[in-house]
Amino acid sequence: MAITQKINRRKVDLSDAPWTMHEFFAGSGLVAYGLKDMFSPIWANDVSDKKAAVYRANFTSEHFVLDDIANVNGANLPGAHLSWASFPCQDLSLAGSIGGIDAARSGLVWEWLRILREMLQPPKILLIENVAGLLSAGKGKNYTKLHNALLELGYKSGAMLIDAVHFVPQSRPRVFVIAVRRDIDIPIELADTGPNWLHNKAATNLGNVLPEWVWWRTEKPLKRRANLTDIIDFTLPYDKDGVLRLIPSNHQAKLELTENAVVTGYRRTRGGKQRLELRFDGVAGCLRTPEGGSSKQFVIVKQNGELRARLLSPREAARLMGAPDSFALPDACNDGYKAMGDAVVLPVATFIGKSFLMKLTEIAYSERYETKPAKVFV
Repeated sequence: MAITQKINRRKVDLSDAPWTMHEFFAGSGLVAYGLKDMFSPIWANDVSDKKAAVYRANFTSEHFVLDDIANVNGANLPGAHLSWASFPCQDLSLAGSIGGIDAARSGLVWEWLRILREMLQPPKILLIENVAGLLSAGKGKNYTKLHNALLELGYKSGAMLIDAVHFVPQSRPRVFVIAVRRDIDIPIELADTGPNWLHNKAATNLGNVLPEWVWWRTEKPLKRRANLTDIIDFTLPYDKDGVLRLIPSNHQAKLELTENAVVTGYRRTRGGKQRLELRFDGVAGCLRTPEGGSSKQFVIVKQNGELRARLLSPREAARLMGAPDSFALPDACNDGYKAMGDAVVLPVATFIGKSFLMKLTEIAYSERYETKPAKVFV
């Protein structure tokens, strides 16, 4: 896979940070970028050679291991303070097969837990990221199994649902589970007594019944400033005008009310017919990987009464993920979509790092807990 490098472009050095982390299912590295200056990845892993190429093109990456997680032995990993695992979502996503957390792809989370068991000194802080279906699929049974497995391994935890729309003009709700060793006291400013803005109905229902659930809390981020028009490249050619005939009549009526508009849309099948369903709120729909006929997002621009259409570009997708324009992307469009479509939004990772992970790590690795045992099994 070819990745064009900008002249004199330097790779990002991730090594200068006060704390260290393992980065499982590292993908294209937006988590590492988001946690830069907080956590240095001393070991990272992914099985996709295309994502590995993007990671290596952007970062100094001697720590990156391209291999199946099933081949990783925890006893061979260097010690770290944090373990971040964005395990595959396909079996928990509404757009996927809903095979559940024991299915082939999403079930790789159990390999991660196996590796934690094999470590002589497992990290005291864990972060698990996945789609909203982790909480709701199987009426909560999938998440319950994961929560109880963390307890057995010696960690108390709680889940949050954070939508990237707070940070970038993309609707992208994702679940973030923070787990800490059970003997560590969580400060009151990080733990609530019940649900707050971080908890949707599914999280609330689970938190009310699961043992040692942590109601994580922090201040809501400031209102996002950027809108869809800020990330669009208006110089790109419009070559997909044929999809305009798929816009449903109610959306056509909205477009007719204005001379100028920038919206996005996905093709969907309704009643056996294809439709191009649009958003009019200045926000893009959730980015997807390029598999499937309706996986690519369209940009619809109306200027001076003229309506045009094209696909969202990989660079625009990267901007929607919070990646800077200096971030190197694959030359092939589908590879660019893949690199961004299942990544973690960069400023969301930064928000979680500053709001929770840094504070918890400072507590967990304070002198008070350094003399406690590394593993606490029940």
